[in-house]
Amino acid sequence: MKVLVLTNLFPTPWDPLRGAFNRQQFERLGRRHELHVLTAVDFRERLHGRRGDVQVPGLATDHFVFVCPPRLGRALHAACWLLSLLPQRGRRLRAAGYDCILASWAYPDAVAAGWLARLLGIPYVVKVHGSDLNVQATHALRRPQIAASLRNAAAVVAVSRALAGKAVALGADAARVHALYNGVDGTRFAPGDRTAARTRLGLEDGGGPLLLYVGNLKESKGCLDLLEAFAAMAATQPQARLVYVGEGACRGALLAHARTLGIEAQVRLAGAMPHEALPDWFRAADLLCLPSHNEGVPNVVLEAMACGTPVVATRVGGIPEVVPAHAGRLVPLGDRAALAEALAGATMQAWDHAAIADHARSFSWETNVDRLDAILQQAARRGAAAEALR
Repeated sequence: MKVLVLTNLFPTPWDPLRGAFNRQQFERLGRRHELHVLTAVDFRERLHGRRGDVQVPGLATDHFVFVCPPRLGRALHAACWLLSLLPQRGRRLRAAGYDCILASWAYPDAVAAGWLARLLGIPYVVKVHGSDLNVQATHALRRPQIAASLRNAAAVVAVSRALAGKAVALGADAARVHALYNGVDGTRFAPGDRTAARTRLGLEDGGGPLLLYVGNLKESKGCLDLLEAFAAMAATQPQARLVYVGEGACRGALLAHARTLGIEAQVRLAGAMPHEALPDWFRAADLLCLPSHNEGVPNVVLEAMACGTPVVATRVGGIPEVVPAHAGRLVPLGDRAALAEALAGATMQAWDHAAIADHARSFSWETNVDRLDAILQQAARRGAAAEALR
């Protein structure tokens, strides 16, 4: 098949680390079909200059500049998305002869992709990830647009059963909604020697547990909740350390609040890391901590478990579907006291790291891509049959 992928969740020269899960999935799908990935780049992001090169073997990649009203008019973003795309790439898209479109992210990407698919006369499949339904679809003017895009899609792929249920609640045909967990690269994410990993990372053995956060530093990911909970835990475990791997708007607030709490010496902000550097961070840590406010299924949870590292996270989205009791502890959203108690308890617990890693092996990219391939092929066949009837 010839498949057009439309998304904002893919590496670009302006954000080379973005959407590592999509890069892994699309690279594997590109070994089976001709895949063209067209990524939306916010015009404000372009102003900051290039930060690296992006080359993905087997994929034809391109981008267009998404121009939209800053701060205002979020309900118009899908229209702006399409009106940005068509003058820049419209002629090329009409001539390409695609069999179907895969839109990864519900708003504005999938909404605009649905309109484009109608213009091109081809089917489209929507992949939803988490806050695109958990947050975006709660807004009155965006919700009907998202709902329409899901109803009219040939299929909807959700990264968890919880998210699949939300798609159905928005009006998607349950028979065309598929829960499909992301995969883990088992050749890269696997158990290893903790001491050796810490040595490679330049982490001295502080004599206490090492807690790890990996993700965007933003409030909705729970990074500030984690800092408060860690401070409570550190009162009884003064040798404990907390490392944040990632960048984001909360970086300054984390540093300032760590100073206020008197734990600045125990907290390290390591910055963003390339995906291939993450395995050693997971192996070095005693726990991965991710107290997100909403989620689909975060890949860092799967990847940490693949390295045999237990997880402490919030009981939101699809996280309870993938973290069994023998692999971690889950706490209610927003309960910092419960989070602090879970962190302290988890650092004292004797974990079966081999069993955790064995559980994570069930999340396979090969299985994931097999199923996604079948979904796309079915959508293309239906689209071709409908076109023949017309």
